[in-house]
Amino acid sequence: MDRGKRIGIINSGGDCAGLNAVIAAAVKCGLLKGYQFLGFERGWEGLLNPIRYRDLDLNAVRGISYLGGTILGTVNRGRFGAKAGIGEKRQVPDEIIREAIANMKTLDCDGLIVIGGDGTLSGALQLAERGVRVIGVPKTIDNDLGATDRTFGFSTAAQVVVDALDRIHTTASSHNRVILVETMGRHAGWIALRAGLAGGADAILLPEFQFEVADFVNYLRVRYNTVGSSVVAVAEGARIADNHVSRVAGSGEVRLGGVVNRLMEEIDRLAPDEFELRSVVLGHVQRGGTPNSADRALSKAYGVEAIRAYDRGEFGKMVSYSHLGMATVPLQDAVGQLKRVTKDSMEYQTARELGIFIH
Repeated sequence: MDRGKRIGIINSGGDCAGLNAVIAAAVKCGLLKGYQFLGFERGWEGLLNPIRYRDLDLNAVRGISYLGGTILGTVNRGRFGAKAGIGEKRQVPDEIIREAIANMKTLDCDGLIVIGGDGTLSGALQLAERGVRVIGVPKTIDNDLGATDRTFGFSTAAQVVVDALDRIHTTASSHNRVILVETMGRHAGWIALRAGLAGGADAILLPEFQFEVADFVNYLRVRYNTVGSSVVAVAEGARIADNHVSRVAGSGEVRLGGVVNRLMEEIDRLAPDEFELRSVVLGHVQRGGTPNSADRALSKAYGVEAIRAYDRGEFGKMVSYSHLGMATVPLQDAVGQLKRVTKDSMEYQTARELGIFIH
């Protein structure tokens, strides 16, 4: 492959611990192979008019791997939005695709490394189908992309929840309370499951498995009469009797959340004044902050493999962590699979054997 080509780097969607480490690793590895880099600011919007980008050289990425967030900025909606909800995709308008391709030519940008989740990579796929040289890097703290074993940011997010649970246990036991802790996880409950198991949650409520409030109340009664307090990890997409607590945003994206408040209302309705209930919504604190060692190492591996795949000419592919090593998979496969918790999952089986309420 010809050297000296300019590669654009785009990250889009929610921020995530480890993003800067991916960017830094890709740039450092690519510079050694003779590439130059542009970093488009605020996701896809930076590639569209008015174009916003910065040159990424060694000085630009020095010392950023430990930083949370992204030096390029990001948006999770915009003109390039290609995701509406679980299993629902929107085509990016053709005029937007043409504008992005034209701007790449204006900047002498040979191709793109696109870091994002299924929505971002769905947009990248449309560019790839028009002949743009694209390499995808999976990014989601939910760890729910089916074409890779692990995504960066997940380990850090789960650790944030574990740290919170450790603290909440002490106040729950001191006051004999039931405390519901809402985590991220719209359609897949990996954060709540991994953190709930590690953090000693007494119940774990996930999007994958509906539960009846009456059954949950009976469980809390048994605990109250034997142990006392209960700490519950609740994914934001958990289903109460098969119903999500959600609203539709102006962009058309379904936004989940508020499930712990609804659950408290239901518990009070079935068992008025029986329990002293409290709730904690961890929200975006799970996204921010310094990536832990596992995520830093994984992020750097993703960044390096993205450059190696680009150098090999494996365009239209996403780099994937699989069987303790790096590989590539077609972008079409990457955006077509949602990895959800099943009853065969190691963490699920462990939780059941420990007597944790998980349905």
